[in-house]
Amino acid sequence: MGTEREVSVFSTDGTKVNTVSMPGVFSAPIRPDLVQFVHTNMSKNARQAYAVALNAGHQTSAESWGTGRAVSRIPRVQGGGTQRSGQGAFGNMCRSGRMFAPTKTWRKWHRKINLQQRRYAVSSALAASACPPLVSARGHKIEQVPEMPLVIGTDDSEDSSIEEIITKTKDAIKLFEAIGANSDAEHAADSKKIRAGKGKMRNRRYTLRKGPLVVYADSEAKIVQAVRNLPGVETCAVDRLNLLQLAPGGHLGRFVIWTKPAFEKLDELYGSVTTKALLKPTFAFPRPLMTNADVAQVINSDEIQAVVRPAMTEQKERRKAPKVNPLKNLQAMLQLNPYHEVHRASEMRATAARKAAREAKIAAKRDGTYVKSDEDKAKDKERKARKPASKAFYELASIEGDVMF
Repeated sequence: MGTEREVSVFSTDGTKVNTVSMPGVFSAPIRPDLVQFVHTNMSKNARQAYAVALNAGHQTSAESWGTGRAVSRIPRVQGGGTQRSGQGAFGNMCRSGRMFAPTKTWRKWHRKINLQQRRYAVSSALAASACPPLVSARGHKIEQVPEMPLVIGTDDSEDSSIEEIITKTKDAIKLFEAIGANSDAEHAADSKKIRAGKGKMRNRRYTLRKGPLVVYADSEAKIVQAVRNLPGVETCAVDRLNLLQLAPGGHLGRFVIWTKPAFEKLDELYGSVTTKALLKPTFAFPRPLMTNADVAQVINSDEIQAVVRPAMTEQKERRKAPKVNPLKNLQAMLQLNPYHEVHRASEMRATAARKAAREAKIAAKRDGTYVKSDEDKAKDKERKARKPASKAFYELASIEGDVMF
């Protein structure tokens, strides 16, 4: 949601001369993970291809001696009369051999990054630049800075913009002293040191901390020439904001000094939650997932605490439940198959009915009142009819010798 906060505008002598409304981009979610990902891939696009020579390690005549000579099968230098002859060659484990997996110039050096991800990352970096704790944590000296974000400009009654007034380096130094940015500029200038390692021989002789970043709007701004000779101080056009400058090393919180025209143009470039960006129509302004990012405050609020369970005073080790056999344990079977209860009741009724019928039959036989049913008579008749055939089969099977069935 866009903020209605007013930001002070400071003149060249450090006095407040005007105010401007805070652009909506400064309310974008701060996503260090996304900024780190985009920065890592963007920084790869400045690499130059390198590789070892195609024939490196193979500039000799060597062949393997094969098997049967009690030596390894690595190719060996041919010839004689020198200690080089017979030495292993070509392999990465050999002296003067090639490296393992020789580097090639057709490696995938560059990375494509989604446009929306790049814009989202820039929005997060801009929002972080307005957060004093993040700027200070990044190492910038902002103790004397009156306000963040820091905007410089002129009074509305003046015709010329501050981008045209600051033309000399001495004017830029006076401006930095007036607005409290001189400490950070001097800190960057004093940090110039000779690089450790081989990089000092490869056009990277000095290392230098990052100082303030001056963002301007006019491509013909004279302030660019005024600050370009200050060590560590960088400039960038508001139309071409670069994540490599807004979050050097992938770390959020760059100290940014805005000119008033550049600051006012941010709404046209990035818009807000409620307004579209006029210069980037396809850009969807990122919305925060949480309206209140203070998770501790949310958890400790009365509304949440009223419905959560009280904290456990002591944690008792819960015994592991013994494994039970559902074929022997009724409760375990009912958890697996709730219908088993209906099936079990039906079986028990059938068993009880069979038992009662059998007891009634035995009691009737003992009393002499038992009368066979037609079904039992039919079964007895069938059994008697089958008895001669069974007896004949038994007698035939009992005869020794060949039996034909």
